[in-house]
Amino acid sequence: MTADTTIHVGQSKRPAVEDRLFRSQVIDQQIEKVKQTLSGNPYLAWMFENCFPNTLETTVHYSVIDGDDDTFVYTGDIAAMWLRDSGAQVWPYVQFANDDPELAKVIRGVILRQLKSINLDPYANAFYQDPEKVGEWKSDQTDMKPGVHERKYEIDSECYPIRLAYEYWKVTGDATIFGEQWLKAVDNILSVFREQQHKEGTGSYHFKRNTDRQFDTVGWDGKGHPVKPVGLIASFFRPSDDATVFPFLVPSNFMAVTALRKAAEILTTVNHDANRANQCSSLAAEVEQALKQYAVVNHPKYGKIYAYEVDGFGSALLMDDANVPSLLAMGYLGDVPMNDPIYQNTRRFVWSEDNPAFFRGKAGEGIGGPHVGQDMPWPMSIMMLAFTSQDDAEIKHCIEMLMSTDAGTGFIHESFHKDDAKNYTRPWFAWQNTLFGELILKLIADGKADLLNSCQRKI
Repeated sequence: MTADTTIHVGQSKRPAVEDRLFRSQVIDQQIEKVKQTLSGNPYLAWMFENCFPNTLETTVHYSVIDGDDDTFVYTGDIAAMWLRDSGAQVWPYVQFANDDPELAKVIRGVILRQLKSINLDPYANAFYQDPEKVGEWKSDQTDMKPGVHERKYEIDSECYPIRLAYEYWKVTGDATIFGEQWLKAVDNILSVFREQQHKEGTGSYHFKRNTDRQFDTVGWDGKGHPVKPVGLIASFFRPSDDATVFPFLVPSNFMAVTALRKAAEILTTVNHDANRANQCSSLAAEVEQALKQYAVVNHPKYGKIYAYEVDGFGSALLMDDANVPSLLAMGYLGDVPMNDPIYQNTRRFVWSEDNPAFFRGKAGEGIGGPHVGQDMPWPMSIMMLAFTSQDDAEIKHCIEMLMSTDAGTGFIHESFHKDDAKNYTRPWFAWQNTLFGELILKLIADGKADLLNSCQRKI
């Protein structure tokens, strides 16, 4: 896509008030506060105002169903709800839930909708608002059900709802989300994860699609590359919705360990369910041990690093993909300690031209992946570098790249061409917009306001 490069800083790109799907005075107040803090950088302040409320104002569809909160969240330009994207899209708003009861209900509705979706099909990644709607992927050879938009099995689809529910509970103290739907979802997640350890064969899941895109279908007759059952969990697809090469997707296994332990804490504290809690804790410990044994490789330049994918037989794919969870994002998600030396080595590797999915050009640099193709870095990777950085110069470099690669639109896009930021994909991608707002809030909270005000748009 080519953008209109006429820039009108100060003219908000937010929908008219009457057209906003949801309005929060608390979020509006936060926006004004940040704009004042960033008074020395009007372009960055303008981008924050456009981006941070984007999920709430353009993608959330709140209602009451069967007497309880229900919130369906579009990804943006696709009218379907991904478990991953929706969990990430509303995540930055959780910190404001105690100050805005209506916002808390919206977030609570997202969690309840996610749990119902998992219980409809724990192998699906994306769903429709209409439970009777039949998926548009007519060629897909898999066990589709009404209400399912796409059935690409990804470990992180099970993890993001737990991450969101746990954070919402910790912030608000509201444990009412952990009822029967929650317990049923935990059982489904445990069942999927155990089945995908492949200890008793390849399991029930299969997926094939008639497509000209290699990564949109699964090889080996829809069962994926063979793996050795070593305790890791297979994932047929990555967070990008692209098929894995080797099914033991390392960053997603790390996220599974964290999610299972959060689930165990909830089950123990809220549900007083020692049996389910022990199952979660035991599986987490098994996967963690397997990661230590099979996910680490010796790189001739960087030393010990985490592989992106492995198969348990000794094969390893050394790369990173922009989508989260990624190797770079493990520090952001809290799945590894930020000072873990293997993570730090990995971080240096993935942000280099030794990573086949890293692209650097005239417009900017970053990690991409097969989803969009070569020479198209994703701003999401730039944000992950900033989130996990302890170097002010690196953070400034990231913010200036984000400011300089928006093509004058005031929004963050899915990807941009490394040599021409006006060549970008997905003009309306709410996750990246809201994530940008989350990053700016974090940096301000970390005392980086002066740094942000010093950043310049380099166009």
